[in-house]
Amino acid sequence: QVQLVESGGGSVQAGGSLRLSCAASGNSFGTWVWFRQAPGKEREGVAAIYTGGGRTYYADSVKGRFTISQDNPKNTLFLQMNSLKPEDTAMYYCAAERFMRSWRDWRGFSYWGQGTQVTVSS
Repeated sequence: QVQLVESGGGSVQAGGSLRLSCAASGNSFGTWVWFRQAPGKEREGVAAIYTGGGRTYYADSVKGRFTISQDNPKNTLFLQMNSLKPEDTAMYYCAAERFMRSWRDWRGFSYWGQGTQVTVSS
């Protein structure tokens, strides 16, 4: 049984940092993505990593501030978030898929974590 378990969300002031983790079990994955969804907005891809070549991708809104990484032996995904802004406030989800998927389309992912709330105050 595949499980993705997230941790690390919380409340910080603007300019602060948080590190999200996503521990996976039950399968190996080729595509990992962090998505986020704010109230009333569509779920959006924030950062992605493709296991095969280690290539990473970021939404323009987080480039230079967020870093996605993974610990392969432990099948764990991370998102280091620095210089946080109030507009980063959202529920953050990790998602994974065995094969390559477009990181911009959440509908292509079968496996999801439960979500972790990130709140950034001004």
